[in-house]
Amino acid sequence: MNHKIFALVLIVFITFISRFVPHPPNFTPILAAGLFAGTYFNKKYLAYLVPISIMIVTDIIIGIHATLVWVYLSILLVVLLGTFIAKKKNFLTIGLGGIGGAVLFFLFTNFGVWITGGGFSHPLTFGGLIACYIDAIPFFKNTLISTVGYYSIMYLSYEKYINPYLENRYETSKKLAG
Repeated sequence: MNHKIFALVLIVFITFISRFVPHPPNFTPILAAGLFAGTYFNKKYLAYLVPISIMIVTDIIIGIHATLVWVYLSILLVVLLGTFIAKKKNFLTIGLGGIGGAVLFFLFTNFGVWITGGGFSHPLTFGGLIACYIDAIPFFKNTLISTVGYYSIMYLSYEKYINPYLENRYETSKKLAG
């Protein structure tokens, strides 16, 4: 495994561990990790595979729920969003990507809660869907803050520290070999 893939997987692996650390509801780095994987993984199959694998393994340990398909679908869409950000990475696109990822997650997972019943008694009407979204607004704040915050931290860590370090090592090894 080359150093770049190792560094990228390490950042995402921290996400795996974070699912077991006590945290406020919906305040996790999983969406940020999906965006990050989509933005930085050159092998796009890994960008999709790594965050979903983290979710599958941790959900088996933490517990399975009725909206699992909707959560996984939203994470795959968030990774896709990250692939678009990869074409023009800057702090603005990272911030907007974090907001977009949080909104995608909110819309898809709460639609899933509504359509599956998800423990709530909202009728399967347009009004019931709107009521479900309204009930979920308090959780959106944590999703938004954590996604934008963690994605920004991952972006800055990679761009300011990890990537320059790896490029320096690559240049040093070329000089030694050459």
